Amino acid sequence: MSAVQIMMPSKLVPVFSGTADTRGAYGGRGSGKTRTFAKMTAVRAHMWAAAGREGIVHCGRQFMNSLADSSMEEIKAAISEEDWLRPHFEFGEKYIRTACGRISYAFTGLDRNIDSIKSKARILLSWIDEAEPVTEEAWVKLIPTLRDEESELWVTWNPESKRSATHKRFREQTGARDKIVELNWRDNPWFPAILDRKRVDDLEKRPDSYQHIWEGDFIQQHEGAYFARQLAKARLDGRVCRVNPDPLMTIWAIWDIGGTGAKADATAIWIVQFVGKEVWLLDYYEAVGQPLATHINWLRDSEYDKAHCILPHDGAAHDRVYDATYEGALRQAGFNVRVIPNQGAGAAMQRVEAARRLFPQMWFDSERCAGGIEAIGWYHEKRDEKRTIGLGPNHDWSSHGADAFGLIAVARPIINPALNDNDDWEESDLRQPQDIGRFGH
Repeated sequence: MSAVQIMMPSKLVPVFSGTADTRGAYGGRGSGKTRTFAKMTAVRAHMWAAAGREGIVHCGRQFMNSLADSSMEEIKAAISEEDWLRPHFEFGEKYIRTACGRISYAFTGLDRNIDSIKSKARILLSWIDEAEPVTEEAWVKLIPTLRDEESELWVTWNPESKRSATHKRFREQTGARDKIVELNWRDNPWFPAILDRKRVDDLEKRPDSYQHIWEGDFIQQHEGAYFARQLAKARLDGRVCRVNPDPLMTIWAIWDIGGTGAKADATAIWIVQFVGKEVWLLDYYEAVGQPLATHINWLRDSEYDKAHCILPHDGAAHDRVYDATYEGALRQAGFNVRVIPNQGAGAAMQRVEAARRLFPQMWFDSERCAGGIEAIGWYHEKRDEKRTIGLGPNHDWSSHGADAFGLIAVARPIINPALNDNDDWEESDLRQPQDIGRFGH
């Protein structure tokens, strides 16, 4: 086989060099990763066919209702743009294969057809594009199908959440034979001018989504999140920063109660001070399935042992595992406790609206509250897309931190009736960090 020159971003050269079990790239739009990986599937297919090997190049995505949702057209385009590669392939409306017929492509959606992959002939390569939403169940079923010693898994994706199974497997838990790099628009030497104009436009007009779309960062806010606009304004105003507690002011621990079972909801706690009209959010804690003693130990270890605890109405209810109320147990542990009465139907949205009104007066510690900020940035409405109607707040991983966050606004006028939602305030009333003297640099 004669030598040919394959053009690709320089950061991908080591990814495709040498041997590997997994090759991959993640990042934002315009990096060239999808086109390069599409081209390299064809290069490998041609090499294998020329060597007399037979098998399948599998191309999958988590969601694929038809071939129109697959990588097929991307691969056809990648083959067609290489004059030396095109004669070695045949493709039609529903197929791609090498001209000799030894290597063929198969396209599947992992959400529906993951079990059918097991029955396919020898898989030489499995390329999973748009891999961010691929579930852990799908990875567990897919990876063992690559049984050949020389078979490989290729993965490309745009990151959205550090909680995703793809992030955990291919960024947090990489092995010695994994070659995975971050690739963004600036790494693409052929980044087109039209995309650069769109990038600059997003930077100027949509700064909140720019980092995710173009720089490969995680989504900081879910589209349509209840607090998206307020959180963006807080960042723009510099109210997401370093916040140190005022030693003369009461510290409040505001809870959302989970449980102690293996599948229980998370327990979330915001550590807060009410300083004049301002709300200082100092710290955030979240734990799943842990007993009350674990939460109390965190408060004490973090030097919040003098905190006044605010519980939702179920704080007066008995724990499902232990015959005790959170209210009673916390009092016994030496904490002052107040329980907020049941707000009745629509309580979740009442908390959202109350928190929105209070948001301009809030200052967040950017490091200690990072988990809570992530939660309120994700908290969003559950939608019935067929009927295009909202079904109220979506109960997912973010709802526990968001519920405790909403309780801050509900509790504030109860804690200090002199400050209520009808107070008039101006932007000038909010002191800047250099005026407060409680903020770090």
